[in-house]
Amino acid sequence: MKVSTTSIFVAAMALPMIHAAKPKNYVFFLPDGYGPASETLARDYANYVDDAIVKLAVDDLAIGLVRTKASNTLVTDSAAAATAYACGIKTYNGAIGVDDDYLPCGTVLEAAKLNGYLTGLVVTSRITHASPAGFATHVYDRDMETEIADQLVGYSHPLGRVVDIMMGGGKCFFLPQSDEDSCRGDDVDLWSIAEKTYDWTMTSSREAFDSLRNGESGDLPFAFIPTSSHMAYEADRDPQREPSLTEMAITALNLLDRKAKEQETGFFLFLEASRIDHAGHGHDPIAHLFDILEYNRAMLAVKQWIDDHDDTALLSAADHECGGLTLGVPDYAWYPSVLTHAEHTSEHYAAIYKDIVHFNSTEAQRESLIVDRVFGDYGIYNVTPKEIAGLVTTNAAAIFLGELLSARAGINWSTLGHTAVDITLFGYGLNTKKMVGNYENIEVGHFMAAELGLKLKDVTGQLQSNESFVTSIKPNVKAKKFLKRFQLEHEHDVMHAHTRKH
Repeated sequence: MKVSTTSIFVAAMALPMIHAAKPKNYVFFLPDGYGPASETLARDYANYVDDAIVKLAVDDLAIGLVRTKASNTLVTDSAAAATAYACGIKTYNGAIGVDDDYLPCGTVLEAAKLNGYLTGLVVTSRITHASPAGFATHVYDRDMETEIADQLVGYSHPLGRVVDIMMGGGKCFFLPQSDEDSCRGDDVDLWSIAEKTYDWTMTSSREAFDSLRNGESGDLPFAFIPTSSHMAYEADRDPQREPSLTEMAITALNLLDRKAKEQETGFFLFLEASRIDHAGHGHDPIAHLFDILEYNRAMLAVKQWIDDHDDTALLSAADHECGGLTLGVPDYAWYPSVLTHAEHTSEHYAAIYKDIVHFNSTEAQRESLIVDRVFGDYGIYNVTPKEIAGLVTTNAAAIFLGELLSARAGINWSTLGHTAVDITLFGYGLNTKKMVGNYENIEVGHFMAAELGLKLKDVTGQLQSNESFVTSIKPNVKAKKFLKRFQLEHEHDVMHAHTRKH
């Protein structure tokens, strides 16, 4: 898909704003799984499409690097990384808002709320996924998404409701198990409880989102959750059903800003370009590319918003790199042109393949359709019999297709998991130049808290003084053994992921 990318570029860096004050509002924008090579991939693609030497929106916002290790491994997951940014502590992979002893830690978002700020979570994953959860909830295992949903609306959070805006996927965790779309294992109708008990406006309607008029209308608390699970990849997104990340970000900014001014306070907003990471896990260069381009559009929009609201600061950093992405083949080249033909992601074409397999037609007819509508439409040409046979025998069609297209483009993936490489820190607005340098991820959290005048230790103390809550979130002996076994098995799987055959 050859798409003009001019709107996500900046011609040159604006002169830095000079301030002596602290920011009133803070935005932390996390592009999940976005490593240095991801930025190069998107920039080279954009240069090829526009036939010009240009920069991405984030290029001139780079101010440093972030080190990402967790407490129990050099390769972090999103849960430990989110907790590091939110609480300013290192913890184990899988931990959501808890330390190595399973004790809750106060987050930047919670501290902001307790100090009178308004708060928001805007993501393209499930709203109950690891990154947003790490800023507003506390569970010992990231897969406890039912409990995460309960805490997000205020139903079981010891501090009450700490979030004012939620936008993202994951509606299934808010519905009782009697609903066919539910992911819960109980009869709690969290959607109704949120509306009736905690005054949430809960909606999955694009029309209801549009009625906010970019944040000029609407009240808090407000939740827009349009999809049962994750929101769509940008390349697959239906704009009639789902707004873009940029639209959600600007709507949230305007709504929070309007309500904060009414209440004479500020706000803290967490944004996440969640599915850059999912595409890295799936080795899909198209999904990865177009979610990166959308992240850049959103970053440019936020930067321009800050130009009109100079009491706001922005920091942006990934939680980790994903996929072990590199660009280049032995003849010192890679080929962005290969990525200009696909209209959708490998996940989309894998679904088409599964439908074709069940067509009532001859084997030759099915193979012809697969060559044209799966391989061809995804941009894989001159398909060999071996490649066709590989698709037929694999149990991971989307990954198989992604790796074939990547190979033709000179794109390489070294793992189906994360890597330990440092990631880029971006900043704009009040005092962000103070973060020039190389930092541990926990230092980013400490800096944001200090800039907003927040004391995370006080919130941690308040959480840990609630004995019933502390007891409720601690794993029992059986769960602890499971966690340890899972961590060991996960480390083994990631170590050997690149050897798997599809």
